[in-house]
This record gives sequence, C-alpha cells and structure tokens, in this order.
Amino acid sequence: QVQFVESGGGLVQPGGSLRLSCAASGSSFSIYTMGWYRQAPGKARELVARIFSNGATMYDDSVKGRFTISRDNAENTVYLQMNSLKPEDTARYYCNRPLDPRTWGQGTQVTVSS
Repeated sequence: QVQFVESGGGLVQPGGSLRLSCAASGSSFSIYTMGWYRQAPGKARELVARIFSNGATMYDDSVKGRFTISRDNAENTVYLQMNSLKPEDTARYYCNRPLDPRTWGQGTQVTVSS
C-alpha cells in the first residue's frame, strides 16, 4: 500500500521560500508521475505541479516561475521548492499520483503572512 508523508511546511513572510518534501512508500516510484497539490480553506484541492517519470515538469500558471518540482527516485521522494511566496499560496500541500491517485497523506501546512 502506497503512503505519502509530506513535510517542510511552515510560516513564512511574503517573498520568502520553503522546500517541501514528500516521501513515498511502495515500489516502482520512478515509473509514476508525481504531483504536488494544495487546498486552501473553503476551496477545492488543486494540482499545482507535476513531474513525469522522464523528469519533464508542468506547472499551474499561478506558480509558474516561482515553484520547482523535482524528484529523487533513489530516495522515493519528490520535492517542491517554493520561492517568492505570496499570501495566496497559503494552503495545505499534499503529494499524490495525478494519473493513479492513492490515499492522501496528512499534508503539510504552508502559511504566508507578515
């Protein structure tokens, strides 16, 4: 059974940076597309970044140029480097497989506020 454990969130001022990590259990991590999602209070969960098995990436327009997704297949881990953070980035962040979703983890809270 695949499980995801997200970490790295916190409170940061506007313009600041954070790096999120997602450790995935299970086998064959490298063959799956992985994605970072976020959910703000009262809003639907949205996919903000994804990385394919070949390393190609895609981003939602709201984070393009500020966020970078990467993966370490040897460590079964996917990362999200978030720079130039804005208050509207405040949300709980989750990882999962966009094409083959599994049970959601607990997520990690990111709060951008002065």
